[in-house]
Amino acid sequence: MAAPKRGRSASAPSKPGRSLALILIAIVALAGGMFASGHTTPRLGIDLAGGTSITLKAKADQGSAINKANMDTAVDIMNRRVNGLGVSEAEVQTQGNDNIIVNIPKGTNSKEAQEQVGTTAKLYFRPVLASEPSGPATKSPSPSASSTGGSSPKPGSSPSASASAGEKASGSGKETASGSASPSASATSQGRAVTDALKADATPSPSGSATGSAKPSATPSGTPSAPAGSGADAKLQAQYAALDCTKPTDRANAGKNAKPGRPTVACGKIDDAWYKYLLGPAAVDGTEVKKAQAVFDTQGAAGWQVQMNFTSKGAKKFADITGELANKPQPQNEFGIVLDGEVVSSPYVRQSITGGQAEISGSFQQDEAQGLANMLSYGALPLSFQEQSVTTVTAALGGEQLHAGLLAGAIGLALVVIYLVVYYRGLSIVAMASLLVSAILTYVIMSLLGPAINFALNLPAVCGAIVAIGITADSFIVYFERIRDEIREGRTLRPAVERAWPRARRTILVSDFVSFLAAAVLFVVTVGKVQGFAFTLGLTTLLDVVVVFFFTKPLMTLLARRKFFADGHKWSGLDPKGLGAKPPLRRTRRPAGPAAGPVDPKEA
Repeated sequence: MAAPKRGRSASAPSKPGRSLALILIAIVALAGGMFASGHTTPRLGIDLAGGTSITLKAKADQGSAINKANMDTAVDIMNRRVNGLGVSEAEVQTQGNDNIIVNIPKGTNSKEAQEQVGTTAKLYFRPVLASEPSGPATKSPSPSASSTGGSSPKPGSSPSASASAGEKASGSGKETASGSASPSASATSQGRAVTDALKADATPSPSGSATGSAKPSATPSGTPSAPAGSGADAKLQAQYAALDCTKPTDRANAGKNAKPGRPTVACGKIDDAWYKYLLGPAAVDGTEVKKAQAVFDTQGAAGWQVQMNFTSKGAKKFADITGELANKPQPQNEFGIVLDGEVVSSPYVRQSITGGQAEISGSFQQDEAQGLANMLSYGALPLSFQEQSVTTVTAALGGEQLHAGLLAGAIGLALVVIYLVVYYRGLSIVAMASLLVSAILTYVIMSLLGPAINFALNLPAVCGAIVAIGITADSFIVYFERIRDEIREGRTLRPAVERAWPRARRTILVSDFVSFLAAAVLFVVTVGKVQGFAFTLGLTTLLDVVVVFFFTKPLMTLLARRKFFADGHKWSGLDPKGLGAKPPLRRTRRPAGPAAGPVDPKEA
């Protein structure tokens, strides 16, 4: 009985058909998603597609000097602000001593970014002394909205729009402080409410609800006057009475050069309608908001909300002001969130909010909630900025550089293919097929990442993709050389393919891990365009592992069963004689009989 053969401890051959089918399904699914989304090309950065360039000039404020520290702080806040809007690959950098350049790629919401980045962004929380619709064309809320929402009517609206005690005040579908949604369709049709509902974070009132009965409007008709002791003198009240927020000049001058410790007037826009406000001294500064974020309430069906966390100092101030406002009639139980002289939101208060946490809830759309959270998070800058110029950047120069880069990449790829064909011959088919699969996956994923995470392909990112060609080709070469080493040891192709894989796999994983680690570190410690290079390099390194494991190795297993490769044809790249294989190339049986001579017992 023949002894079992030794030296064949390689891992059992896998089922290559399954791996190839899996990667084919993945390619088809990703390509289908790309075509279904309509984004069939990668999103380009500003250097390739053009965009908007905004130049801002710093102005010294009281107590703030134009120096490197303040300029760097402003750049950091602006950079986070445009990224908070979902603008990827935006560049924010200083120019000279007092200028900041903001480059926003084409295809992003550059208008919204321009509005937020270009503002002085002084943020304050001010109590509302009086407010009403502004302009002759403004209509009062419809009486049909009565008792359906959680918002209060603005002064000057129809008396029938106010709610009696025990009822919820009228509004336009805003949710109450308790988070219950309005069931009336007529209310929601009114659009954005004139006030937002503010409630404490999990701080119930003694009655078990975070809200009490609605308070009627302080002055249902006419021009409301500020309460005594508010600091609003007759001159300011006359200015408020004459203010028409539908006029751009009035809006620009409203609250201009207002000091935080003095009352002021301001304008605010709600659902394409302008409102004018008489505001008290600033109670909380925007710098005292530690964090603000937009979240979707899945528990109480309150929709999109803005959650705020205050610093310890801001929490005390916020508790004091909300405690004072909660006992006042509407609209004097509201406070205006004022960004650069414009009221961006005016929540009303039902109780004192302690603990440093609060949330603004109401009929927010996602972009509205995110925009408000963004203003609250990054609202205060150390300096004021004046917009000097807004220009459109063309992609002519970037296109020329891209053309040169692609030409260089094509030349490099051609040299790699020539080397593979000359040196590996038939094996070059496996390498080129693997490169093609890697290129398809890279292109499709980059196209999908544009709308998904706002990834933009810039020139450094293209360089990262070109560098990845060498990394991917290196993985093939490691595997091919391991197979050829096994053949040199005298093994046939099929066992050589399986024995070479474990050792080649370890080398490939270590090499790709080092490349991915370098890309990850580069991505973390750098900013701007260099991050595009690091991201692309990391992505293509991960795809290299996927392609080698699920395509290259299974394809090599299938080709090892073909006669052209298995017999070691001289054009296969696996010719044993050409590789200098050790004899015997294959095990053969000796002829039986006396003529055969003595038989060694070890070979029995």
